[in-house]
Amino acid sequence: MPNMSPNKVAMPTQEPEVRITNFEEVAMGYTPQMAIEEAQRCLHCKHKPCVQGCPVNVNIPEFIEKIKEGDFEEAYRIIGMTSSLPAVCGRVCPQESQCEKYCVRGIKTEAVAIGRLERFVADTHRNEHDAPLSKPQSNGHKVAVVGAGPAGLTAAGDLARMGYDVTIFEALHVAGGVLMYGIPEFRLPKEIVQAEISHLKELGVEIVTNFVVGRSDTIDALIEDGFEAIFIGSGAGLPNFMGLPGENLKGVYSANEFLTRINLMKAYKEGVDTPIQRPAKTVVVGGGNVAMDAARCARRLGSEVHIVYRRSLEELPARKEEVEHAMEEGIIFDLLCNPVAVIGNEEGWVEKVECVRMELGEPDASGRRRPVVIEGSNFTIDADCMIMAIGTSPNPLIRHTTQGLEVNRRGCLIVDENEQTSREGIYAGGDAVTGAATVISAMGAGKKSAAAMDAYIRSKSES
Repeated sequence: MPNMSPNKVAMPTQEPEVRITNFEEVAMGYTPQMAIEEAQRCLHCKHKPCVQGCPVNVNIPEFIEKIKEGDFEEAYRIIGMTSSLPAVCGRVCPQESQCEKYCVRGIKTEAVAIGRLERFVADTHRNEHDAPLSKPQSNGHKVAVVGAGPAGLTAAGDLARMGYDVTIFEALHVAGGVLMYGIPEFRLPKEIVQAEISHLKELGVEIVTNFVVGRSDTIDALIEDGFEAIFIGSGAGLPNFMGLPGENLKGVYSANEFLTRINLMKAYKEGVDTPIQRPAKTVVVGGGNVAMDAARCARRLGSEVHIVYRRSLEELPARKEEVEHAMEEGIIFDLLCNPVAVIGNEEGWVEKVECVRMELGEPDASGRRRPVVIEGSNFTIDADCMIMAIGTSPNPLIRHTTQGLEVNRRGCLIVDENEQTSREGIYAGGDAVTGAATVISAMGAGKKSAAAMDAYIRSKSES
């Protein structure tokens, strides 16, 4: 009999007063009993609307059915047929706007906790059944992947399983992209990311780190080296700023820099080579997941934290769960506000952030009501640190060093319906094409590109 409870089985978490003192994972995961109870809420719908909401088309009802039966390893096998990073997706995907959005149970009650179940299955496999993968037989063709983030890792995994000799070129000293430098340990433990990456190496994927395509070598040079097709998954790591007076003061960070120092370089630990300011009062500008991540990291450094966002709570683009966790952790939300200047002290450090209050006017092009300044509403927030989390853009290095790559006005690569760029044999996906988006959408683009690259190479071999 289905479990007709209107609510998801609650996820055990660290208590807020405890977790703000550490960087350990907040959500502690389901037990087998919890997972089976939650799986029994699934109605196993005939038309599988949840699958349509998944960018990599995981067969969701089938893997949940196996959880009901207690066959967790078979559930993992089903997920693995389409997803290369299940432990990652189960933690950071915005399921509420993707697979769970289309869950029939969610029409009148809470949707089935698809993400929590995916995480449970992946963690159970890693802890109980993880074994080295077998390298597929080579098909004699070699391809290159630029960037070891979610898009690149997914494309590389799919291509390796098809028998291609795959080399990933990664600019940083460790693979993982945003999974390593952007998402905090308390949301996505780095050992989990590296465990997923180790499986790609077992499939024969070679990962070359400290290799900046466009500086270490160009796309055209890689083609000359015999790579028959190339996937560009270089992300969108160029931070945006507002151009405010005082924005160049000491203590002003881009979210990218702040999170990279915290997550990738462990700057919160004593004695590391890359220390970071331990602020007393922090202002984070923005309302997306990156803003929540930066704010929650600053809170763990002992800071009072204000999130300044120009729209209301209803328009916050961050995941609901992340907003709730931030509020539980004592982060202050200054909504319908916007910064206009950064005020410094005599030593050149941030001292205050001047803001104005806003009200919502008519909808803009995105369909959201446009924030309008309330004249004369200026006020200041005391702060010795300011973090700008207002979005990122693709780094222009690759397009400036590669002839014939077309981009749009935002600097994103233009691709066709098969993810091919304006250069034959060069494909792209993820944030390099869309601008900053979700991990799972990048994975979907990597998956689609891998299939298109395979078809392209096969057609050339047959001609």
